[in-house]
Amino acid sequence: MLKKFSLRALILPALAFALSMFFGGLLISLSDSDVLHKASHPLAFLKAAGASAGNAYLALFQGSVYDPGLAKPHQWYLSLYPLSETLVGAAPLILAGLSVALAFRAGLFNIGAQGQFIFGAIGASYIGFHFHMPIGMHLVIAALVGIIFGSIWGGIVGLLKARTGAHEVIVTIMLNYIALYFLEWLLGTTAFLIPGRNDPIAPPVATSARLPLLAGSNFRVNAGILVAFAAAGFVWWLLNRTTIGFKFRAAGANTFASRTAGISVPFVLTSAMAISGALAGLAGAVHVLGDNFQLTSGVAGNFGFDAITVALLGRAKPLGTVLASLLFGALGAGASAMQAKTNTPIDIVLVIQALVVLFIAAPDVVKSIFRLKNLKTTGGLVSKGWNG
Repeated sequence: MLKKFSLRALILPALAFALSMFFGGLLISLSDSDVLHKASHPLAFLKAAGASAGNAYLALFQGSVYDPGLAKPHQWYLSLYPLSETLVGAAPLILAGLSVALAFRAGLFNIGAQGQFIFGAIGASYIGFHFHMPIGMHLVIAALVGIIFGSIWGGIVGLLKARTGAHEVIVTIMLNYIALYFLEWLLGTTAFLIPGRNDPIAPPVATSARLPLLAGSNFRVNAGILVAFAAAGFVWWLLNRTTIGFKFRAAGANTFASRTAGISVPFVLTSAMAISGALAGLAGAVHVLGDNFQLTSGVAGNFGFDAITVALLGRAKPLGTVLASLLFGALGAGASAMQAKTNTPIDIVLVIQALVVLFIAAPDVVKSIFRLKNLKTTGGLVSKGWNG
């Protein structure tokens, strides 16, 4: 995997993120009234601006990786609680990102990870709270149902693309809305309501269906992160060591040449979207069974849409997607601490994420800023192959 994902492939994403952090720092400084009051004194202004951005990013680091202030006597490991929160947020994001990345490698734009995530969460939640099974079996079955639900929802897109030529972007966007409103309706039915209550919240999943904790009761990090890493290894193996993976990459690089070579493009389209949906469904299951436990109308949050960003930042490669997801998990975990400690608007993190997408989608901008004339890129969002 490391051989396939060379250091050179990291240059563009790293520079895009660095630029995003730089412009985010400018926004942090310019939103600080104390900094603006020193605008008439250039040196004092620059010093205050640097301190404002530096303190905000320090708080972001402490909220996502390591905070010595959380340590207690004989309990130094509590300072790593922010890191555990980063892993909790990264686990479903890795899986959803892999869903988008796999589709990219097959020449498809899976904008529907959000809807597939929702259906995976629905299936896992229902099995988790409605049935009573032995520990282990309950968890596995709940996760498998989430995978199946997500796979079906993704497979519909591939089937429509293969049979009718319907554009997957339009279809997945529409299915996202269907999934969201179906979930809202479902949470109003007696099957998903907590007995004696009318608020749209499903009962919590049984303890036997929950993912085990990895670091004791003081941390929320659970086995979902191990599932995510295993899924990344599976996707790498599928794409690089199997016949079907070769067909995915071939069809993604050139559909017409693949058809001429005897590859069934309809099969590739359907199976790629089904597997992508399965990964997004597993993301929903991990979220519900790992740390959310109760199905709500906002259960998917922005996971499905952030998945597009991490797949872009990771160059549609499994390892790159994992690293990008960890990075975005850290941004999400540290945003609240940044706001609490420095009064920096939490929306700054959203701006940084949006800037990452902008610079990744326009690699020529990054190349011109850093004068990297010889840096080979695969293009932006409109790139078809994603094999570079």
